[in-house]
Amino acid sequence: MKKRFDVSGMSCAACQSNVTKAVEKLGVNEVNVNLISQSMSVDYNPDMISDEDIITAVEKIGYGARLKSDETKIITKSPEDKELAKDEDNTKFRLKISFLFLIPLMYVSMGPMFGLALPYYLIGYKGSLLNAIVQFLLTMPVLIVNRKFFINGFKGLINRAYNMDTLIALGSSSAFIYGLFAILRIAYGFSFGNEEIIHQYMHNLYFESSAMILTLITLGKYFEARSKGQTKASLEHLIDLAPKQATIIKDNEEIVVSVDQIKKGDIVLIKPGDSIPVDGKIIEGSSLVDESAITGESIPIAKNIDDRVISATINKQGSFKFIATEVGDDTTLSQIINLVNEANETKAPIARIADKIAAIFVPAVIIISIITFIIWKILGYNFEFALNMMISVLVISCPCALGLATPMAIMVATGKSAELGLLFKNAEALENLHKVDSILLDKTGTITNGKPIVTDIDTILNEDEFIKIAASIENSSEHPLSNAIVLYAKDNDIDLEKVDEFSAISGKGIIGKLNSTTYYGGNEKLMLDNDIDISSYKNLAEKYSSDGKTAMYFSDDKKVLGIIAVMDTPKSTSKLAIEELKKLSYEVIMLTGDNEKTAEAIRKNLSIDKKIAEVLPKDKDKVVKNLQDSGKKVAMVGDGINDAPALARSDIGIAIGNGTDVAIDSADIVLMRNSLLDIVNSINLSKETIKIIKENLFWAFFYNVILIPVASGILYPAFGIKLNPMFAAFAMSMSSIFVCLNSLRLRSFKAKFENQEVIKDSTKEKLEENIKGEKSMKENKKLIVNVEGMSCEHCKANVEKALNSLDFVEKAEVDLKNKLALVSYSDLANEEAIENAINEAGYEFKGIDYK
Repeated sequence: MKKRFDVSGMSCAACQSNVTKAVEKLGVNEVNVNLISQSMSVDYNPDMISDEDIITAVEKIGYGARLKSDETKIITKSPEDKELAKDEDNTKFRLKISFLFLIPLMYVSMGPMFGLALPYYLIGYKGSLLNAIVQFLLTMPVLIVNRKFFINGFKGLINRAYNMDTLIALGSSSAFIYGLFAILRIAYGFSFGNEEIIHQYMHNLYFESSAMILTLITLGKYFEARSKGQTKASLEHLIDLAPKQATIIKDNEEIVVSVDQIKKGDIVLIKPGDSIPVDGKIIEGSSLVDESAITGESIPIAKNIDDRVISATINKQGSFKFIATEVGDDTTLSQIINLVNEANETKAPIARIADKIAAIFVPAVIIISIITFIIWKILGYNFEFALNMMISVLVISCPCALGLATPMAIMVATGKSAELGLLFKNAEALENLHKVDSILLDKTGTITNGKPIVTDIDTILNEDEFIKIAASIENSSEHPLSNAIVLYAKDNDIDLEKVDEFSAISGKGIIGKLNSTTYYGGNEKLMLDNDIDISSYKNLAEKYSSDGKTAMYFSDDKKVLGIIAVMDTPKSTSKLAIEELKKLSYEVIMLTGDNEKTAEAIRKNLSIDKKIAEVLPKDKDKVVKNLQDSGKKVAMVGDGINDAPALARSDIGIAIGNGTDVAIDSADIVLMRNSLLDIVNSINLSKETIKIIKENLFWAFFYNVILIPVASGILYPAFGIKLNPMFAAFAMSMSSIFVCLNSLRLRSFKAKFENQEVIKDSTKEKLEENIKGEKSMKENKKLIVNVEGMSCEHCKANVEKALNSLDFVEKAEVDLKNKLALVSYSDLANEEAIENAINEAGYEFKGIDYK
């Protein structure tokens, strides 16, 4: 039996390891603990182990556990999400209280060292006891509000499940206990008139060390909470795709029922616009079904009798009936939800370097501190001296710098990434993105724009007249290919006419009557069914198909009038981004649910290493898993719901900002600018961040290795040098400050392709070369116009039309990819007229470069 549990209280990789070990000791078959989602899945024999046994094992070592609620219900705000939000608020509250009392405590304890004034009753020999009591009272609130460190730390110590909290608890409590001991010694000195004891202990209280340790670690925890973000998939977006109710046919009557009441064998009625509730097979009728949410295919699929329909897909036109074959947890949608869950559970988070060090460091420091105390006692030194040395070891080795090394760098890096339009949803992604070696790119909406446009027109008529006929009959259709033709006509100011007797033939095309003439528009099947000879255009249509385009014939009732090719074109930055990724030695693979011809055409055009076409969500997930099993680190880039399982299972999931909510929720990184070039920027930022983190960790560990021997008194016999706990606390604080300042260097990170300036500059150079190389009989001049807002061939045509309409312009050519227009003019150029022409066309004028 396999069950999922929510786990609370985990804060580091050592915690994850402790929970895993505790559950494994019960004899379970398999346990996977997810640090980020604060959950675990356990495969066990219920005859030998109960849920309570698993929960008790986790609670025994200081963490919380409970059985996860029913997964099939729609998730709104899960208990663990609320717990995480509550924990972040609690950390912020603890941080405020800690600083509120630490600042006056530091003033009282260390102010005189810097010449700061104190009230007379806290100064000198007479005020020493009251000064010590004030420090004690200021320290207590810090200890109380941060008591979780002591609870978790000492629980871990007792159960030998050492973690970062163990060192924090030992260091802070040792300093505090020593402070209490010092107060007692000062009181003893006053009681028996021993001034020597009073002077000895009045400057050795170390309450500020105890409070400082807790405050700095809490600050690190707060930075970590702020930078981590939410990484769990929001499965409610998936579930909401399926309708809550459906119409079934029972005893020849239409009955509306809840989807969970549908059983295998029920006959379901689907009308235009309906969402399909369960998987099944059509038994009556036909239609076009939009399966883009599940398969990634951007163009609706023709469905006829005996064809399979999938849950959560949308019926675009026509009505049909189907028999339910898969219901409940067996539907395609439910399987996708389960895949996302499984992928999130089995994706092991990358262990923090600091926590790996802590696993050995904590027991080593405890042993060193005890050995230090014993050695100095054996050598004949008094109890206070030996205790002083032992506490110095514990205080100076407290892992404040280790605790801040990663979250501080992550906090600065995520802030910088936000400026660049890169959203890292967890620290693991930022730390590990540069380690991947294979990058899988979804085609539709990721490499391409996701919206078909007209690319080619060939006709025996006047082109505008041909487009008027084609767009007029297509205007009554909701098909995406029809929309592309209609949009092309509107962009070119071609008026449409009303069509009579319109009809759509599923899987073939449309028929309409215009000015008493019947016209046909669609694929080869439609033409042949109506005895239209297509031989004159067949070779051209096949050529378009081999280029990854969809060719549509248009004819009257006698002959073919022309052909229009429509294509989902690559984004302007896709080719350069893929080239850059290949330069960085990444294997680039295109993964898509589209047909083989379309995928191959895109692959060749963009020089992609490999493509895998016609894949369903399970297959995408399987490709990721197979690559991982072969030892590769995989990054998946996608934007659709069908990409969610692969995004979740991959080592790094990257979602395009205009993608579906589920894709974004499943990913670790979101590219807000919708440009694949931001993958390159993300990788570079990841490399710089991990470099800073390693520097931080090296300093933190090197500092401990050097100063622990000094704190233990190794230099005292020969040179009389000892490191008292006060200086140890100061050194520990300085180590943390170094880590913070080093992390702030990430603010100066510069993205290689920020605002695509690199592309624009290189293109300008090429245009300049073209200008210099051209010879014209006219003494015309040239200039480069910068235009923002262009995104497709229609935009290109609009800008060229606007510029060419100006009297002084000889010729205007738009470079769509780089948002530039090369304008030739024979007279004085009017910059204001150019600006007005571009703005009136609906685009943004960004200045002129004269050549």
